[in-house]
Amino acid sequence: MVIRGARQVGKTYLVEHWGAEQFESVLTVDLERERDLHSLFAQTNPNRVLQELALLRNQSVIPGKTLLFLDEIQACPAALASLRYFCELKPELHVIAAGSLLDFALREFACAMPVGRVEFLHLYSMSFEEFVAATEGAALADYLRTWTLRAPPSEAVGRRLSDVLRNYFFVGGMPEPVAAYAARQDLLEVQRIQTGLVQTMEADFAKYGPRRLHELMRKTYRHVAHNVGRKIKFVRISRDDRSAGVRRALEFLALSRVVHPVVHTGANGLPLGAEQDDRHFKALFLDIGLVNRLCSLPLANTVELVAIHEGALAEQFVGQQLLAAAPAFEDAGLFYWVREARSANAEVDYVIGWQQEVLPVEVKAGKTGTLRSLLQFLREKRRCRAVRFYSGPPALEHVKLPGQEGAAVQLLSLPLFAAGQLNRLLREAFEETPPATR
Repeated sequence: MVIRGARQVGKTYLVEHWGAEQFESVLTVDLERERDLHSLFAQTNPNRVLQELALLRNQSVIPGKTLLFLDEIQACPAALASLRYFCELKPELHVIAAGSLLDFALREFACAMPVGRVEFLHLYSMSFEEFVAATEGAALADYLRTWTLRAPPSEAVGRRLSDVLRNYFFVGGMPEPVAAYAARQDLLEVQRIQTGLVQTMEADFAKYGPRRLHELMRKTYRHVAHNVGRKIKFVRISRDDRSAGVRRALEFLALSRVVHPVVHTGANGLPLGAEQDDRHFKALFLDIGLVNRLCSLPLANTVELVAIHEGALAEQFVGQQLLAAAPAFEDAGLFYWVREARSANAEVDYVIGWQQEVLPVEVKAGKTGTLRSLLQFLREKRRCRAVRFYSGPPALEHVKLPGQEGAAVQLLSLPLFAAGQLNRLLREAFEETPPATR
């Protein structure tokens, strides 16, 4: 198993903590720090590798009782290739690898990939449900995971969840800030840790190509954080660099999982990626808390925080939860729909595939707001179901399409805090309710 994810999302802690619960021992090899061990993996005999590791570490490796953990495996391509031999010649041994720049390393990988012998899993920052469990306790987290449209949250419980959501908007889902907030409720300490994370990620840019590329990645990194939800235009990032250079910087940031592209799709059917247009895209940042830190949003009053940057934060939040809710074995993609026409522009924040349907998803920070683009999409694509996230209560309603007498669609409106529960609530709303008539 190989776990892929950005730096500091908790890969190492997760593996070592779980391994300590499930095995008698965990043998961790940090291949970025312990470069003197790289030569061990040049050989194709896993028994020899294990014998030498046991000798150097004075730690026995017993299949079924020992978990071998190869951390930062992207630093040693030979170790990645050796997973094939562990699988074929030592199948009784449990091996987990992890890497924060693994996508970049795989692109440059010169060895034969262990196809069919490795399972890749993707790890993102903590979801809102995980944040609730860590900071508010299991009871509220369990309620968030199980409430239904038939028995929605009361006004008091909904207000409590919305208050916790505001805290998540500031703290985010990176494990270290979350741990600090859960322990001391000290937002200044959270901000200090976030500053360190932002600076550490920027320091990583030195690992990519020439100095000019480092600077361009730093510009792009900060531009994405300040422009979540807006179409990326290369000239806005740098007027001094060619678009090919800016595109390369964005590509490297995506490979390192610091940004996640949201690509335009024609949305005429599934899979959505079949009609994606890479010329039109937006980008999400790694984590909503780091967006706030990079934008220098004030600490003074988290209750007023959303109003400062509310639309972008709401869109970042929903996209982040959609990624976290995807199956871990999928490298999830995000899509949106836009029509650029004089006096007839329209944009839908996200478009998702659900069962055999294409569903538009609109994100609103407040309780009100026009649904013009959403209804335009439904009319143009002849779809009859849609989702809206907003700060109001859950509701399933029939909405008339303007300009089409008698035509109606089903609109599932959900509070923002329910973004991570979308699949479950879609099943409840639409599998048990016939579609609206068109």
